[in-house]
Amino acid sequence: MFKFISVFILFLLQISTYASTQDLNSPDGSIFLKIIVNDHVAFSLFVDNNEVISNSHLDLKIGEKAGLSEELTDYNFEKTTVDEILHPVVPRKNSEIRNHYNELILSTKHYIARFRLYNDGFAYRIESMLDGEIIVEDERVEINFTKNSTIYFPEEKSFISHQERIFEKRILSDLSDSQFCSLPALVVHSDSCKILLAEADLEDYPALYYSGTGSSSLRGLHAKVVKEEGLKRDRDPIVLSRENYIAKTKGTRSLPWRAFVIAREDKELVESELIFKLAAPNRIEETSWIKPGKVAWDWWNYNNISGVDYKAGLNTDTYKNYIDFASENSIEYIILDEGWYKLGNLLDVNPDINIPELVKYGKSKNVGIILWVIWKTFDDQLYETLDQFHKWGIKGIKVDFMQRDDQWMVNYYYKVARECAKRKLLVNFHGAYTPRGLSRTYPNVITREGVKGLENYKWKSEMSPDHELMLPFTRMVTGPMDFTPGAMINAAKDNFNFVFKKPMSMGTRCHQLAMYVVYESPLQMLADSPTNYRKNQECTDFISLVPTVWDRTIVLDAKIGEYILIAREKDNVWYLGAMTNWSKRSIEVKVEFLPDGNHEMLSFQDGINSDRNAEDYKKQSMNIKNDDTIKINMAEGGGWAAIIKKKEAK
Repeated sequence: MFKFISVFILFLLQISTYASTQDLNSPDGSIFLKIIVNDHVAFSLFVDNNEVISNSHLDLKIGEKAGLSEELTDYNFEKTTVDEILHPVVPRKNSEIRNHYNELILSTKHYIARFRLYNDGFAYRIESMLDGEIIVEDERVEINFTKNSTIYFPEEKSFISHQERIFEKRILSDLSDSQFCSLPALVVHSDSCKILLAEADLEDYPALYYSGTGSSSLRGLHAKVVKEEGLKRDRDPIVLSRENYIAKTKGTRSLPWRAFVIAREDKELVESELIFKLAAPNRIEETSWIKPGKVAWDWWNYNNISGVDYKAGLNTDTYKNYIDFASENSIEYIILDEGWYKLGNLLDVNPDINIPELVKYGKSKNVGIILWVIWKTFDDQLYETLDQFHKWGIKGIKVDFMQRDDQWMVNYYYKVARECAKRKLLVNFHGAYTPRGLSRTYPNVITREGVKGLENYKWKSEMSPDHELMLPFTRMVTGPMDFTPGAMINAAKDNFNFVFKKPMSMGTRCHQLAMYVVYESPLQMLADSPTNYRKNQECTDFISLVPTVWDRTIVLDAKIGEYILIAREKDNVWYLGAMTNWSKRSIEVKVEFLPDGNHEMLSFQDGINSDRNAEDYKKQSMNIKNDDTIKINMAEGGGWAAIIKKKEAK
């Protein structure tokens, strides 16, 4: 008997030393995480008591040093809870964000595996506590779904990419290990659970991709460090060779968060602030100079200004016209895109454009100037260019064509953000990887592309209202999205054509107007020409009234890829936007989110003939109360937009 007890005690000691399980619940108890430790670290995730991710491993391979799994002979656990209110410098959805989570920390001698559970998501990251510099050969990221789910898969063909993808619906097990995607990707695990795969707090490290496996699992992969590189023209990077590791970095640091936004209802994806909450806090001390707003943009509309006595194009007179238009409509900025400088030298300005004169003219009309730059030329001339921009009085820059997200390029984003912040410059990244929370860390990074946007209507592409109704549930969840809406030449499916020099959009006029409420970009473009906006002043007046940052966001109704109805509040005024794909539809919604009292609603709805003339719309005004129900009718590729103000008591 004594011998049996001794052996049993020894067995228990071995279990506690080499294998154990710890549980973690979300604050509301609806999400449950099981962390398993034996010769490796793994986790299983349960949503509403259903296992959705099973026994998924994580690890880190660090050159000749021991990785996480090699230090699991001695470890301990600790749990914490955080419940706080965050106040974003630039509030993309809400001016106050509740950051409430439970956290479990697994510690070894040189590593920490940190797990966080929110009511709407889950995240984990590895932290290292090693001396000096380390070489990260690989990071093991493994997600084993318990069902053969469907996935909206933004497939990539190369690590050189603008990440402007279509979210194609696939069967997860149909994806081979040679197929991979950028982030975010959306897994529909069941009718009651969707999981958006994302990443946050990416710094001094390459971005995460996921590849298929021919099963219900996904595996993470990263671009390796670039060894030799080149350029096509002044903008397109070429990677000639790579190292055999993914990062050379500090030994004591945190790796990025592997994030999972969890939604039972489709609208919860759109409402999520998970990526912002996981991002590193603001690093800019004084932020009052960061001014969100709208931008009159030149490139998409090909400077098609008419009714003037000068040749419209890349010249001072044309841009003064943009400034006049912006001033007339309370638009904060104009942008000078490609053509203001001679490619290859940012200090060699187009002789037909007088930058100091435009800055002075804009200042007299409360309109700031933003300048477009190619990333490589900008990097080669960084400090002298920034000093020149500061001397001119430029308000921001649009950096374009990076097309990479390896460790060096990720660091380039931080360098640009940091150096521009020192000179009080806004930053808009184009030709860019999708957001990972940088706009929280450096709120002067006010928006970015990384989306197949309106510009694609200039050439043959996969653009359509179907794609535009995928974006709120996928790309937009991760951060600001510079889709560049505002087309005033609109076409139904049967009469659309790709015209580079006089572009149009698919879908109705109201579809475009609704984007100013639905799509989140604190620096929101007006893509069409001043001439077209002046011809359509009623629509321009509406656009000029819509804010670009919000106090509160509520998604009233939504279905992935099909339709969305969203309500946003700013300074006690409500703005509503609805969009549909190529399906005509009607939505009824109660406006019970409004305060008590009488309100006036100004709305724009698809006209009765918008099915063949997409520019047809109807503007109307009506009185409503918070116990009323609104009926919204949308044509194929249609939309609806409204502003609701409380009526003052007489």
